[in-house]
Amino acid sequence: MTSTLPHPADTADRAPAAPPGAHTPGVAPARAAALPTLVAQHAERTPDALAVVDGDTTLTYGRLAQAGRALAAHLRDHQVVPGDRVALLTARSARTLVAQLALWWAGAVCVPLDPAQPRPRTEAMIADADVTLTLGDAKLLDAAALTGPVLALPEEPLGDGDLVDEADPESPAFIMFTSGSTGRPKGVTIAHRAIAELVTAPDYLTVTARDRVLFHSPMTFDASTFEVWAALANGAAVVVCTVQRPSLEDLARHVERHGVTVAFFTTALFHQLAARRSRVFAQLRSVIVGGEAMAAAPARDVLTAFPWLELVNGYGPTETTTFATAHTVAPHDCDAPLPIGRPIAGATAHVLDADRRPVPDGERGELWIGGSRLAHGYAGRPDLTAERFVDHPAVGRLYRTGDIVSRRPDGILDFHGRDDDQVKVRGFRIEPAEVEHALRRQPDVDDAAVTVDRTSPLEARLVAFVVAAPGATPPATALRERLAAVLPAHLVPDTVTLVEHLPLSPTGKVDRRALTELARTGAHDPAEAPVAALTPLEQAVAEVWSQALGSEVTRADADFLALGGHSLLALAVTDDLREELGVELALADFFAAPTVAQQAALVERALLAAHSDLHPESPEHSDAH
Repeated sequence: MTSTLPHPADTADRAPAAPPGAHTPGVAPARAAALPTLVAQHAERTPDALAVVDGDTTLTYGRLAQAGRALAAHLRDHQVVPGDRVALLTARSARTLVAQLALWWAGAVCVPLDPAQPRPRTEAMIADADVTLTLGDAKLLDAAALTGPVLALPEEPLGDGDLVDEADPESPAFIMFTSGSTGRPKGVTIAHRAIAELVTAPDYLTVTARDRVLFHSPMTFDASTFEVWAALANGAAVVVCTVQRPSLEDLARHVERHGVTVAFFTTALFHQLAARRSRVFAQLRSVIVGGEAMAAAPARDVLTAFPWLELVNGYGPTETTTFATAHTVAPHDCDAPLPIGRPIAGATAHVLDADRRPVPDGERGELWIGGSRLAHGYAGRPDLTAERFVDHPAVGRLYRTGDIVSRRPDGILDFHGRDDDQVKVRGFRIEPAEVEHALRRQPDVDDAAVTVDRTSPLEARLVAFVVAAPGATPPATALRERLAAVLPAHLVPDTVTLVEHLPLSPTGKVDRRALTELARTGAHDPAEAPVAALTPLEQAVAEVWSQALGSEVTRADADFLALGGHSLLALAVTDDLREELGVELALADFFAAPTVAQQAALVERALLAAHSDLHPESPEHSDAH
């Protein structure tokens, strides 16, 4: 690498002497510490302070530390040794946090797994991370039927634990997987120190020992590190969302019931909550939003309705430990695209041109992130680590984000998109090439291309286009089902459209803009059966769907997922069904009945159950036994 990289253009480190031209917000990074050490410190100072709320179960800091140490001793008895990489397969719960602490006190690295993820992908992640053991809930381990060694978490609390080994702050805490452009997910190795610096006494968001922080993200999503450790690093309480796939109403109820004051929302979820002026904001004091570019209009609406709210726009790839920059949104910011702010907590930001030279303020360049919170690299992928993480003797280690930004004279960064095909959809980072790779592996697919259709500033869909191999034409629904068997849900396209050929640009590359236009025109199957009249209840469901999907739904056999529906739109639909028809559908029931007719039947049963007093012939009001 040439020596054209500059000194930091912006930094959140307090240094004795700043490099020429550097902006220094003046925030020192937190003292290096391992995450269990932070819990142990609070357990010693305030052992009776509330640490975790999980439904009706609570743990104090003293009890959390004791349970973690006891389980760590149990793991050591089962041959877990320092340096082991141990996968963790649990539902979100207080036990998850105890298990994490135990792994770290035993000297191991935690590799979170998603119980809903397809088994082939889980096995691939276990192999790439060089996992020696999978620890988890007994039922989930049985269902997963993994090939390697497994150990079920004890059902009953263990006795006192006297293991006091301290984890090295520089040692890995997590290996978290993200989408990979080669069809292979990438395991990002993140150190204890990096997370501790992010969350200890943060200056970009208010968190005190009196706060309660909502934990509702999947453990495999790096935002969960903020949700859990922003609380535990500061003596606050973690409030576990006990519903694994919470609706908008579930989130509001948890926040209200447990007095939650701080929450993270993905941008897409924030947009959904903002559109409904959700009462969730009435309870919260601080909200940090991230994953995609936040739209100005929803931010303005929320700040107008809830003017006391501290609303923070956070930015950062997993490789920079959840957030690298942040900006507290003010009403005047909402007159233009919202900035992503300045570096935080030990991060540095460099805006470089194609030759890796600094660009002047106001001009666009690629964002490179440096500082002490960079990940160690990619597990088992030294080639990829060397490609994305670079060392320079004058500047230090940097991560190439691929994001295009510009810097204002005051050091605030504005985001302008990507320099490659990587996209963000509903908070998840997606490499279209990974989905394309999975499609091309299907025997009846000749070629495939995947892109994002942004139907509005607030909504994005992952859409796929497939050229069928000679012979039988594969049904689009069958292709989606096959993908769901090998890819996590966020990588399964919302729609799959069969085309004769992929449009190409003059340079011979796939024309993704033309694909987006094709996605919006839609595809019509001339063999479709005539449309039958909807029943009144089916019509009511179809109208709710139409509003959420942004297109008219006219068929009883219309499938929500086939029409481009996804989990966040399902949140909107279930919320609207509750508001307009007075019924509550769990997300699990919603996806088990994905057609208009099936959901109308669900609504009918829910209405009858809610008004059973109107049906004296029903069993509970009869003499039948």
